[in-house]
Amino acid sequence: MKKSTVLVVDDELFFRRLYADLLISNGYQVETVASGEDAVVRLRAGGIDLAVIDLVMPGIDGLEVLEQARQLENPPEVILATGHATVETAITALKKGARDYLVKPFDPAELLHVVRTCVEQRHLLDENTHLKSQIRLYEKGQILASRLDFEQLFTEALAAVLHETQGGRGFAWLMPENGEIELAALQDLRDEEALTLLEGLAPYLEQPGKLQILTTERISSLPLQPPGMQTIGLFPLSSSYGLCGALAFCNPVEGEFRSPLPRENLLFLLEQTALGFENACRYKNARDLIFIDDLTGLHNFRYLQVILDQEIHRAERYGLEFSLIFVDIDFFKQVNDTRGHLAGSQALREIAILLQQSVRDSDLLFRYGGDEFTGFLVETGAQGAAIVAERIRASIEKHEFLAGTEHPARLTATIGYATFPGDANSKQAIIHLADLAMYEGKKNRNVVRGAWQLQAEKDH
Repeated sequence: MKKSTVLVVDDELFFRRLYADLLISNGYQVETVASGEDAVVRLRAGGIDLAVIDLVMPGIDGLEVLEQARQLENPPEVILATGHATVETAITALKKGARDYLVKPFDPAELLHVVRTCVEQRHLLDENTHLKSQIRLYEKGQILASRLDFEQLFTEALAAVLHETQGGRGFAWLMPENGEIELAALQDLRDEEALTLLEGLAPYLEQPGKLQILTTERISSLPLQPPGMQTIGLFPLSSSYGLCGALAFCNPVEGEFRSPLPRENLLFLLEQTALGFENACRYKNARDLIFIDDLTGLHNFRYLQVILDQEIHRAERYGLEFSLIFVDIDFFKQVNDTRGHLAGSQALREIAILLQQSVRDSDLLFRYGGDEFTGFLVETGAQGAAIVAERIRASIEKHEFLAGTEHPARLTATIGYATFPGDANSKQAIIHLADLAMYEGKKNRNVVRGAWQLQAEKDH
């Protein structure tokens, strides 16, 4: 077992030597200082299990040293000793956190007994603290492994890692199959700093599941480094579902990481994060299967309901607007009847591609059913919706479907749109109005109609 370290604090050389000789001969490791000021400096450096402190000293006295010792993260046990004892000083010392109190002169056996008792209590406390720490670590790992939301997973994982390092900065990112990087968590770094670090860390992302501790010298090619950066921890992630990402953390601005770094604890947390990442990917894949139309790859009617519930709430909260467009392919049944259902399916896939090319990345597209499609246009009013709807109509009209086959085809579409909250203020109402506008257009076909035109036509 590691020897316990005792710090003897006394302004009299005689007592320092007496305590030191007695304790060393009984198997303790002993350090001595002659003032309260020196005692505070040494205690702050850590590694002291027990301090035997004289109560009355010039400058900082024993009670002040005791108070400062109790403020440390892992304070040592303290025994106060004095030749000028009173009941009041003894009570004050114990109230302030002293483990025991000795009156000079005292029997050496009494000192050894008090020291041994304090050290044993200290060891029990350390073991209990370590056990509690390991339990908390295990519980946090379980939580991370069960997280199914990427942002929540990365945010909590980054916080747990920085807790273990006792400070620092960091970020996490996710890279979907389209290759566009998404920052999923950020702590005390700006977006541009994180993205610059990611650029420099790119060569080290080839070993998923491995914790790498890098110094800035190894990645000195970075064009811009955050202030004070010296050490970077990197943990790349990958999934069998095609997603990848990483979590990175670096030292605080004002100094290095704690030494030594708790690599075993960090690796445990990061391995649980990797497990959570795989579970989140599996969940996303299953969710996508539920909400994706197999034929076109667009979202399905079920997901449209989810999105409308979410976006109506967001629009009401922040005073936003959005538009919903309904696209119906004119005379599509003739394609199935004259060219067969396989050709019809191919034509629907081509329509899905044309729709994707006609909207923004932030907009969402759905196969509503059969040959009907729906588009959710984020933060788009009636004027913008009319422009997008016309763009879709024109692209379908100009496109040659089933090109390269024996029976190419030309198709047109009739499109209706409605805007929230200008035309409708509920999910059912906006779906109904967009659908109604589309059916109004069916009187002519190959046209665009807005919900606002329905009332205008009635008035006319």
